[in-house]
Amino acid sequence: MEKEQNHKIEEKKDRKTESLETSENVIKEKKDEISSEDKIKDLEDKLARTLAEMENQRRRFEKEKDDAFEYGGFSFAKESLNIIDNFDRAKQSLENDEKIKGSDALKKTLEHLDIIKKDLISIFKKNNIEEITAVNKKLDPNLHQAMMEIEDNNKEPSTIVQEIQKGYKMKDRLLRPSLVAVSKKPEKSGEKSEEKGEK
Repeated sequence: MEKEQNHKIEEKKDRKTESLETSENVIKEKKDEISSEDKIKDLEDKLARTLAEMENQRRRFEKEKDDAFEYGGFSFAKESLNIIDNFDRAKQSLENDEKIKGSDALKKTLEHLDIIKKDLISIFKKNNIEEITAVNKKLDPNLHQAMMEIEDNNKEPSTIVQEIQKGYKMKDRLLRPSLVAVSKKPEKSGEKSEEKGEK
């Protein structure tokens, strides 16, 4: 009988041990399941971020490629503007030279310079490089740079009255601003004499 009781006690202990082990195994499996789910979510998040980054890089590359195609000659165009400026200076210099003024050689030279300049401007237009209109327009700081003010009763203040150097744009980008003189209202003579008196 004592043996039976001992045996029953041992069986109960074994059952308790088994149930504890089973409970521990269930808890361990649940932990493994939770960590596996977390790992999957983490990997999904990383994959989504990587795909988004790749898409952003692709868009940046496309934009850079388009800009390179559209504005690849931007620096060359900017430097080429000096050629047109030099043609204008050469023409003005020849026209002001007293020794050759009125001669046939001067007329022919000026005609040739004009033809070359027109060809250059035509090439610029084909490549979307155009002059900025300035005279009689309102001053636009995005396109014009005011170099001086000229008193003028007939014009509204900040109206461009003289173009010192032509400005150019390539499509929607500014190659060079127009250097201009703008109008301002003349000072009244009474104000001038008061200022002189104060000094």
